[in-house]
Amino acid sequence: MRSRYTAFVVEDEPYLLKTWDPRTRPPRIVFEPEITWTGLEILKTVKGGADDTMGMVHFRAHFQTADGKGSQEERSKFLRPEAGAPWIYVD
Repeated sequence: MRSRYTAFVVEDEPYLLKTWDPRTRPPRIVFEPEITWTGLEILKTVKGGADDTMGMVHFRAHFQTADGKGSQEERSKFLRPEAGAPWIYVD
């Protein structure tokens, strides 16, 4: 989750697409130039350990726009096809 947040901050579209499940991945990512991401809070995790093949992350991402501060809260599901493989964002 933290690596995907960082990829959004630096607008690393190739990394985001590579780590997104092909069944739910968009053809491209449109970044919002008026948004500056300012922080990430991990609120809760379920599974997602070294031996797990799935995990859930409940997070809040903070941002700044010309209109002020805001946040986006989400529960994201991740899968890992095999031990040692990168986590893949599902939804």
